[in-house]
Amino acid sequence: MRPRKDEDALVDVLDVVLRDGAILRADVIISVADVPLVGIKLSAAIAGMETMTEYGLFQKWDVDRRARAVERRQYGRGRDDDQESITVNGRKRDELE
Repeated sequence: MRPRKDEDALVDVLDVVLRDGAILRADVIISVADVPLVGIKLSAAIAGMETMTEYGLFQKWDVDRRARAVERRQYGRGRDDDQESITVNGRKRDELE
């Protein structure tokens, strides 16, 4: 039996990770002669931006990016006094700090 390469499996895994997300956590302890010298705790969240903002990660970053886009649009039209309010999940930009 020969191993086969199934490219659809990789696409399916990427689809699930971007849609649902994944949390990776690792604890690393470096020791010499059974004496712990350095401890490292790592955490990473991997997901699509829509999923990240849905769970409250990168919310402020997303709101800031949207606000800058609105400001650029308004600058191009020459209208500074008519500012749009940017909200994510019902929270305004100033409330996310």
